Amino acid sequence: MIPAFRLDGQPKTFVLVPGSWHGGWCWSRVVTALTRKRHRVFALTQTGLGERRHLAAAATHIDVYVDDIVNTIECEELHDVVLVGHSFGGIPITGAAARLPARIRSLVYLDAGVPEVGESALSPLSPEEQERRRRSALRLDGIDVLMPPAGAPAHWGIAGAAAEWVMRRLTPHPLATYATPLEYDRSSWEALARTYIRCTAFPHPHLIVRQNQLRADTRWNWIEFPAGHHAMVSHPEELACLLETL
Repeated sequence: MIPAFRLDGQPKTFVLVPGSWHGGWCWSRVVTALTRKRHRVFALTQTGLGERRHLAAAATHIDVYVDDIVNTIECEELHDVVLVGHSFGGIPITGAAARLPARIRSLVYLDAGVPEVGESALSPLSPEEQERRRRSALRLDGIDVLMPPAGAPAHWGIAGAAAEWVMRRLTPHPLATYATPLEYDRSSWEALARTYIRCTAFPHPHLIVRQNQLRADTRWNWIEFPAGHHAMVSHPEELACLLETL
């Protein structure tokens, strides 16, 4: 059963950042649910992914993805933003929030990575897994990319038409954004309200160690959400209701 959450009744501004291989499209049902309740919502696609896949050559560093978020917030003149990152999206939202702390209402990590200063998306992985991923990279149009894993839907908690919808939209992910370290002002980031939503139905094996650390940290608002890793696809209405409370 999805737990009930209290609402404050005020419209909010959301910026939603997807994970590896995804674009803003993966949030579409959450966007519909939130905008129906008068919230302002921006579902961002990072450089080189989704409808911006033709720009993969520009995705040379994780800072490019941080820039994507910062530029969206600044160009749209957004304030009091609930900044949400799913999975890999936790890395760039950390950097963006540290750059624009005065614009952020709260940070939400949806089954996401939370990097320490100087870590990359690969850093939490074992040396063997890091090497495996680097070796698995393909060179397409002069860019090293990680391909979407064929068996991912089962691990993400989706099946049938939902899994097919996701898999046909995934695009190769520029390896550089995985491998380069994120440098950010930790004091600016730590001053912000932060929520971690752990998807409990299908635990993500590469997130467990960091999640256990965060769960024990009283500075975090910790929420257990009974859905798989792709909660924005499998439980969009329930997730939207939860995000409204943050």
